[in-house]
Amino acid sequence: MVMANPSLLLQSFFFFFLLPCLSSSCPEYQKQALLQFKSSILPIHSSLHTLDSWNSSSSNCCLWVKVTCSSPSNSNSASSVVIGLYLSYVSEQHMPSNLLAPLFLIRSLRVLDLSWNSINGQIPALGFGNLSNLVHLDLSQNRFNGSIPLQLVQLKKLQYLDLGSNRLSGELPEEIGNLTKLQRLSLWSNKFSNGIPSSISYLRELEQLYLSNNSLSMEIPTGIGNLSNLSSLSLGKNKLTGGVPASMQKLNKLNLLNLEGNLLTGEIPFWLFDFKDLQDLYLGGNNLTWNNNMKIVPKCMLFSLSLRSSGLQGEIPEWIITQKTLIFLDLSMNQLHGPFPQWLAEFLFLSDLFLSHNKLSGSLPTALFRSSPLSILALSHNNFSGELPKNIGDAESLFILMLDGNNFSGHIPQSISQISSLELLDLSRNRLSGNIFPVFDPQVNLLYADFSSNQFSGEVPTTFPPNIKTLALGSNKFSGALPLNLMKLRNLERLELQDNNISGELPNSLLQISHLRVLNLRNNSLQGSIPKTLSSLQNLQILDLSSNNLTGEIPIEFVKNLTGMIEAPPNPTSQTLSSAVVIAFSSNFFSIEFAVNELIVNWKKSKQGLSSHNIDMYFLLDLSNNQLSSEIPASLGALKALKMLNLSYNKLSGKIPAHLSDLQNVEGLDLSHNKLSGPIPTAFTKLQQLTTLDVSNNKLTGRIPVGGQMNTMADPNFYANNSGLCGFQIHVPCPEDLPAPKLQHDNKEEPWILQEAVGIGYLVGFLLTIGIIFLAGYFNSSPPSNNRRCHRHHPHRLIRRQI
Repeated sequence: MVMANPSLLLQSFFFFFLLPCLSSSCPEYQKQALLQFKSSILPIHSSLHTLDSWNSSSSNCCLWVKVTCSSPSNSNSASSVVIGLYLSYVSEQHMPSNLLAPLFLIRSLRVLDLSWNSINGQIPALGFGNLSNLVHLDLSQNRFNGSIPLQLVQLKKLQYLDLGSNRLSGELPEEIGNLTKLQRLSLWSNKFSNGIPSSISYLRELEQLYLSNNSLSMEIPTGIGNLSNLSSLSLGKNKLTGGVPASMQKLNKLNLLNLEGNLLTGEIPFWLFDFKDLQDLYLGGNNLTWNNNMKIVPKCMLFSLSLRSSGLQGEIPEWIITQKTLIFLDLSMNQLHGPFPQWLAEFLFLSDLFLSHNKLSGSLPTALFRSSPLSILALSHNNFSGELPKNIGDAESLFILMLDGNNFSGHIPQSISQISSLELLDLSRNRLSGNIFPVFDPQVNLLYADFSSNQFSGEVPTTFPPNIKTLALGSNKFSGALPLNLMKLRNLERLELQDNNISGELPNSLLQISHLRVLNLRNNSLQGSIPKTLSSLQNLQILDLSSNNLTGEIPIEFVKNLTGMIEAPPNPTSQTLSSAVVIAFSSNFFSIEFAVNELIVNWKKSKQGLSSHNIDMYFLLDLSNNQLSSEIPASLGALKALKMLNLSYNKLSGKIPAHLSDLQNVEGLDLSHNKLSGPIPTAFTKLQQLTTLDVSNNKLTGRIPVGGQMNTMADPNFYANNSGLCGFQIHVPCPEDLPAPKLQHDNKEEPWILQEAVGIGYLVGFLLTIGIIFLAGYFNSSPPSNNRRCHRHHPHRLIRRQI
């Protein structure tokens, strides 16, 4: 059930009841304000056909499209005043918010709708402060940033305020409680943080509150239970904590409650199922738990129910059988087991069913595909087995089918190729087999198909619709050469054929798939040389040809036109290869994202999965484990966007080109197990993003460069088996770092000097000994005379002088 657009209802109301008043012309200053607004946005647009009626030749602006007026304010006035502007979808280009200034001169405005206009900048605080008569303000689906100005929450006549889907941030102002006449408050999909202000409990007339898709934290205020008129409460995808407040039991008018994707804890209160008007209940993706011992008898009749990751155990709860009006059911990421219930397969209105990541088993009932509204079926990562039902093609509305990670066997039913609405098909990681694929009707809108990790054989199939963008056929048993008619799939962006037994040479026809961004042919039996024409794939950003039997040189021309690897986008758009579905239930928009399988590559010495959500962030060239020879082309240095370059386990020779230092974004560089010689270029110190460098098992010589990230490349294993390398990284000193040896003639003189010193030492010692003995009188046998005693002092003085 989709709610009518409130803006259109208001516009119809004013048009119907105020039509008799349109003979009165609007005030001239209001007309000039509107013309000034139009002229200010004209430079942004080559034409404004939606505002063609806004021109100076028309005297009455009340007759202009997107404008409504009131009756004359009193009998003495002959003019009406502008009270409504419905300006949604006026601008498709970015419009600065300061261009709104002329509109703030029209103080009689009661309704202002500026939604869906790509307006950027802050919300003009002073301008909106002038519009004190506003009852309805819609600024949703723009690019406003900054915080909510206080002037906006002082417009006390507001009943409808929608600021959803912008880039607003900061805290929600406590003054929001001043808007006591509000009936709808929509702030969803912004960047608001901190808690929900307690003053929100003052909004007693509030009927719809949408705060989902922000970064709101702390607990849900207990005062929210005072909002007794609430029919829609959406707080999903925030960071709210605590439990579901017991005060919410008083919200007995609720028909929508969205608490999905928070950090809520505690048991799921069963009184939620006592709300008789409740239609849509989203509780999944929290830390809430379901009491599996309790039995409930719901008093509500639900259209949608999400209990994802809520601790459900056992078989699918039988009480759900009472909810025959279900359109949306999400019980994924629980511990459910047992077969797929027959009663669930027979639900007449079921459109979107999510049972992934459980332990359900058995085969799928054929009745499931007789449900004409079925559009999303996600049963991934269970234990389902048996053959796929042959009547799977009866589900004519099927949009997304995810059966990956089960034990299905047998062939793919031919009827699946007739589902014209099918866009995403994932049958990977099963035991499906066969060498004949369904021939898809060219009108089928299939964009993503994953058949990897099965047991398919024969030639590589090409029986897919021409609009397909992602085709994953890896880890099967396909053989033979790459078919030439692959070029029919001209819109392919991602082609995965790794881990098969594909042989022959790389065909030149690949270059005709000009949109290719990912080409993975790893671990096959491809032969011949790398064709020069492969460089014509200008959008290519991931190329994996590793573990084949490719020979010859890496062609210099190979990198000439690979612009996808030459320049990285300044701000990656994160063009996800996943699908997003927006499903409208009542007035709430609940978005569901489907993450497709990761791309498995050899990344920094190990196999890793690259997220498809951020495919624009990855740039990789892997030619390892082949028989490539000759020198590494210096032109590879032009691939400045590369994050990973792997040329290991080949027969490459010559020097490492210094131009590889131009790979300014490279994080991993593997040149190991080749026949490279010479030094590691000192310019590698410029590689500021480098975290892994392997040059082991080559014939490199010289000092390992020092400086920058090279100082962190200190694992000796990455330099092993290079006989001539030296440096602190491998604890081998370079010859120039050793102490200088003594000169040879110094070594001869040193013993001679030592001998002379020893001889002199002996002579001095001998003379001193003789002198001391003589003075002591050992050579005189009679007592000394006076004359002798007088004479004895002379030798003594002589000896002292000598000393």
